[in-house]
Amino acid sequence: MKKQMLVVALTVAMSVMSAHVVTAQPEKVQLNAAQVPAANAAPANAGPLKPSAAQTQAALWASRVLARYHYKAMPLDDVMSAKIYDNYFKTLDSEKLYFTQADVDQFAPARTKFDDAINNEDLTLPFQIYNVYQQRFNDRMAYARELVQKGNFDFTANETLQIDREKAPWAKNEDEARDLWRKRVKNDWLRLKLAGKDEKGIRETLDKRYEGYQNRLKKLNNEDVFQMFMNAYATAIEPHTNYLGPRSAENFDIMMRLSLDGIGAVLQSREDYTVIREIVPGGPADKSGKLKVGDRIVGVAQGNGPFTDVMGWRIDDVVQLVRGERNSTVRLDVLPADAGQDGKHVTIPLVRQKISMEEQSAKKQIIEVKDGGVKRRIGVISLPTFYQDFDARRKGDKDYKSATRDVQRILGELKKDKVDNVLIDLRNNGGGSLIEAVELTGLFIDKGPVVQQRTAEGRTDVESDTNAGLAWDGPMGVLINRGSASASEIFAAAIQDYGRGIVIGEPSFGKGTVQTLINLDRFSQSDKMKYGELKMTIAQFFRINGGTTQLRGVTPDIKLPVTSDSENFGESSYDNALPWVQIKPATYLPAGDLKELIGPLQKRHEARIAKDKEFRDIEQDIAEALKLRKDNVISLNEAVRRKERENQEAKARLRESRLADAQEPGKADEPVAGPGSKEQRAKAPNPTAPKKNNVALKGAPRSDDGLQGDERSLAAEIAAEKAAKNAKDVYLQEAAHILADEAGMLKADTRMASRAMPYLSSLK
Repeated sequence: MKKQMLVVALTVAMSVMSAHVVTAQPEKVQLNAAQVPAANAAPANAGPLKPSAAQTQAALWASRVLARYHYKAMPLDDVMSAKIYDNYFKTLDSEKLYFTQADVDQFAPARTKFDDAINNEDLTLPFQIYNVYQQRFNDRMAYARELVQKGNFDFTANETLQIDREKAPWAKNEDEARDLWRKRVKNDWLRLKLAGKDEKGIRETLDKRYEGYQNRLKKLNNEDVFQMFMNAYATAIEPHTNYLGPRSAENFDIMMRLSLDGIGAVLQSREDYTVIREIVPGGPADKSGKLKVGDRIVGVAQGNGPFTDVMGWRIDDVVQLVRGERNSTVRLDVLPADAGQDGKHVTIPLVRQKISMEEQSAKKQIIEVKDGGVKRRIGVISLPTFYQDFDARRKGDKDYKSATRDVQRILGELKKDKVDNVLIDLRNNGGGSLIEAVELTGLFIDKGPVVQQRTAEGRTDVESDTNAGLAWDGPMGVLINRGSASASEIFAAAIQDYGRGIVIGEPSFGKGTVQTLINLDRFSQSDKMKYGELKMTIAQFFRINGGTTQLRGVTPDIKLPVTSDSENFGESSYDNALPWVQIKPATYLPAGDLKELIGPLQKRHEARIAKDKEFRDIEQDIAEALKLRKDNVISLNEAVRRKERENQEAKARLRESRLADAQEPGKADEPVAGPGSKEQRAKAPNPTAPKKNNVALKGAPRSDDGLQGDERSLAAEIAAEKAAKNAKDVYLQEAAHILADEAGMLKADTRMASRAMPYLSSLK
């Protein structure tokens, strides 16, 4: 009966895949249980965690789907069990900071037992491993807090701390683990000391920090543990296959459609409070005029119902209470930002409405570039993700949210603004909807194939733009970096293959695989049993020229200095990534031939950045980061660190002075940028902080003052983020210069223009 149910359910699932195919770039580093951000904070768990019946059943059904329908289908056997085992330990303790070799040896017999655990619907084993991990984590934090109370570190000793321990061996025993943590606490203490904190302040700060880490771990529940285990299984098959628990699946859907029904406020956990971090303009919270940034939500009630106290809750549990059906009422029990802990509470009723997440929507700006006596206007469209509200489109909603529709609207505005060239900024765009990638390409070409897909059975399908006409028929370019993946690579590759525009930046991520969402709830025999979803690889992308973006990514026509670390970030960093292969090209007619332009543009670009101090700064930062990564150690000697800090501060002052000079009257036409965007300012790894996409070089020079987010005020945190966001972007400025050069060359040489872009009306 179950087997028949599986076949029927999967037939339904596969029949709707074309409507739901999505491409998204996962994080390179899997979420470490100890590194769950404060933003992921549920009521604290009591005692060892155990799997639920729904989770054991979800694991079984997921294994059947993966073993039969995955693009790289692999049986769940002892060989796969060993891969899951390695992945699971890496997920829990990737930097080898908590377990000892004795712990790993203790569970060695489990290496070939995970397949049995899943097939027998008994997940006791992975939960036992997690519970030991939880104990070890608490042991390490307790020891760290003990060291903080003692202080008494010798900063004259010539000790060093290994920065990246991913490839290091496990600590042999407890003594070795404690010595490792002694060095880590010593480093944390030294950083705060160098930042100017006194001993009392350091002790309070670090004790609060380590206590905070313990509290975050306590808030993990069995859904978190199950999701980590299932992702250890899924990614053991192939890097871009993931399991999404019920709540993660809901959040993924919200991310794709960029809208939800709620009050229009961004919430954040700070200590035991849920704090208003941002208020969305035009949303219910904004229109009420009663909520402000920093207010603390301590209770939530539905309609006229009783309040639920949410002190100490995980942020996602609080969000679940605040979200709800459109036009329904939610009441908030709020402690105002300017009130003390014993201040007077206020009750604020709000009617939920549809909220658009505009922060992730396409946005435009115009950059003016002076070329001799001529000023060129470059229209920039930044696209953070390829989003679409699938449900709204399927229901026939004429106003459904879509990346292509937003970009098309912006292109119309840029036409009215009379820009000379258009740049699509896809940096750090990890992908999204395949449909959107195809339709967005269609805005710049007049019908034709965009991408090819090959299934596990070897069948090749071509996804094409079928809409005649172009939304923009002028010159254009695409800006990419290592964080541009999947749908971004499809778009950039198609623009490049058609000769439609110039691709600028650094080689992209290299993700050339297709995923679909399989709703596992269809296998449940009860509405109350939620199984979650699988994001599963079902096909591989190929460019219309027959190559693939898999593994190698898209190589830009004009390369900017590479800021990423290909060994630690990108498809090539995965041990089990699919290989690069080639198939027969699709039949297509190029829109133009830009080869004649590339050489002269490259020369102008190189001459410009050779004189640009900002680019020299970036190259210096990259060299320092590479050296730090190669050395993989940081000194714990105070005199050495002070000297390093003084050198960094002197360099920063020099750069700031130069920036101020460049902004003086008469110098405003020079390209100006801060000392580097966040891509050039990655911090050295911190094992107890959330890991993010490793877009920048791992181990780049530190420029922080040693104060972590948990010590900063909310206002300071927001102000720092705004300052970073508003800083001039040297890479974007240079890309605009390149496109300004192109526009000038095309208008000055009609012969070149007719060969490069024979049909572009704006050049006639």
